[in-house]
Amino acid sequence: MKTKIDSKTFKSHNKSGKPDNIVEKENDIYMECESIQKELPSFMRSYFSYLKGNVLPMTRLAYLHDVRFFLNYLINETDLTKAECTKDIKSEEMNAIEAQDINLFIDYCRKYIVDDGETVTVYENSNKSLARKKSSVSVLFKQLYRDGLIERNITDGFDPIRVPKPGEREIKALQDDEVMIMLDAVTNGTGLTDHERRYWERTKLRDKAILMLFVTYGLRLSELQQLNVSSFNFSRGEFIIYRKRGKESVMPLNRSVIMVLTDYMTSERKTITAQNNAAEDALFLSLQGKRITERAIRELVKKYTSIALGTSRDSGYSPHKLRATAATSLIGRGNSIYDVAALLDHEQVTTTQLYAQHKMNVKRDLVNDMEWEIERRDDN
Repeated sequence: MKTKIDSKTFKSHNKSGKPDNIVEKENDIYMECESIQKELPSFMRSYFSYLKGNVLPMTRLAYLHDVRFFLNYLINETDLTKAECTKDIKSEEMNAIEAQDINLFIDYCRKYIVDDGETVTVYENSNKSLARKKSSVSVLFKQLYRDGLIERNITDGFDPIRVPKPGEREIKALQDDEVMIMLDAVTNGTGLTDHERRYWERTKLRDKAILMLFVTYGLRLSELQQLNVSSFNFSRGEFIIYRKRGKESVMPLNRSVIMVLTDYMTSERKTITAQNNAAEDALFLSLQGKRITERAIRELVKKYTSIALGTSRDSGYSPHKLRATAATSLIGRGNSIYDVAALLDHEQVTTTQLYAQHKMNVKRDLVNDMEWEIERRDDN
């Protein structure tokens, strides 16, 4: 298994028993983390070790991106360092940073402008993104304090960021009748534009299989995108997915999923020639013969969910909301939240309980009982 990194070929000997594409993705994340660390000061080594051993690979990567962004902010937007590149920032300069400087950085991140000489782009972060950036920097300064590289733990002075708790947010999910509208759209092409129908003619079986897997199993986007043909054992009625921590999970197949997968694999997929060895085992291929990208999956989900919702394409749902759809639908059918938690790979059953508390039709039922004008007309 080979990957191109900085014009060099990175070879990986896979002895883990996992499919090559899963290991390759893990290695890509690992190598990107290692690459960013080379851009950062060497006195942060303990921080790098902490991230490597205590957080998920994607979280580690996000934290490193945040810290690099923070150091570039120090160079370009403040006089807190004399360094011209992130690697040259000194621990003494970090020691001089106050909590207020971090608060100003978080405020800067709310909305900032990047001018690359040709395009001026305005970036804006939600409170959830700001909270992660704050966490990334907080962990850094706590580690520097533990290492004795800074004299004070300044993190207690960081301003709080208000992020709604999961239970405070409206859970967005398709209702069962909307799922049927979505599946009808992908089956018959209803609601599609002429341009979309031309593309749909060549991908409708693939797209339907993708949607069915989402609403049946509540898969995460990465879990679905990494599925292989070899992941499926139809004689045993099961398939294998790899969870966030690389954990292997065996999922049962039902008749509906077997039907749509068989339709796709025996027709559309056979007409596409894989463009490289990495794509030969990929379950879902693009028309160009490559493993379908996460971005392409997001776009097709938004398209078909927007038809179900009767809204614009931009207002369609994300794959994660189809995960919520599976959860609410399963619980609505009377299934145990513990069983649903196991299916969806929720580490805490309290996460699943949020969907149990979400009664999809409760608001509609309430207002339907208050038909003032209809009742008035019926009385006349």
